[in-house]
Amino acid sequence: MASNWIIAKAGVQFVPPVSLAFWRWLLVFFILLPFTVLSLKKNFNIIKDEYRKIFFLGLTGCGICGAFPFLAGQTTSVTNIGIIYSSSPIFIILISILFFKEKVNFFKIIGLCLCLLGVGTIIIKGKLSILISLKFTNGDFWMLASSIGWAFYSIFLFYWKTKLEIFQRFTLIAFFGALSLFPFYLFEEFYIKETVFNSKFLIWTSFASISPGIIAFTLYAVAQKKLGASVTGLTLYIGTIYGAFYGYLFFEEEIEIYHYVGTILVFLGVYMAKKNYENKT
Repeated sequence: MASNWIIAKAGVQFVPPVSLAFWRWLLVFFILLPFTVLSLKKNFNIIKDEYRKIFFLGLTGCGICGAFPFLAGQTTSVTNIGIIYSSSPIFIILISILFFKEKVNFFKIIGLCLCLLGVGTIIIKGKLSILISLKFTNGDFWMLASSIGWAFYSIFLFYWKTKLEIFQRFTLIAFFGALSLFPFYLFEEFYIKETVFNSKFLIWTSFASISPGIIAFTLYAVAQKKLGASVTGLTLYIGTIYGAFYGYLFFEEEIEIYHYVGTILVFLGVYMAKKNYENKT
């Protein structure tokens, strides 16, 4: 999932943001379709019953969360993206409480606080002066909307039970995600910036489709089945750690002591939330 940060930082330099999101999910759909088309035909009646829910999942998970981070990356910093991204698990817990009356106990709250503290330590580099000097832009609002969209996607992905298998539903989610992006892609293409279909376009859309697309979304759905929406949401904080690791590998960013401190706090927080889940089950 964290590899999406690489795309938000580098990929949008070569492919317009909405175009990248649209072609990414359309490519995911065409990659998965040969493996699911026969089973989808057999389950046509189930799809008729569930398509509104699947469209909502495509809109939030692939549409909003597909394009908004790329739009945010044009006008805001990676630091701000990290801070606002870390709000998504909080929204997941709040929506779970408001819509589905999920109970949140002491250990989950402590785990959440530790994750927030760990992420905050990494983002501000262990210096409060960085937090005080932060400035917010229009891109930050795109990222906030993306975080809320991901929270809704996560919650309803878990609570809306389906008779379809994971890859069957994901194929349709990718299709509806691309469909929800299509009118905005056309607007961007004709009025803002035209897409150049070259080797760089193919590289970035393929990477976005496979790594933070098929692999990440599938593993996230599997984790939700085992851990629930709130606990799985907390694992998103680990993305900040991988983001720092990717920064070191690809963007010559240094790994400092605060990265290690933040990593320990995040993993401790996720461990506590998971341990609480195991005690409940």
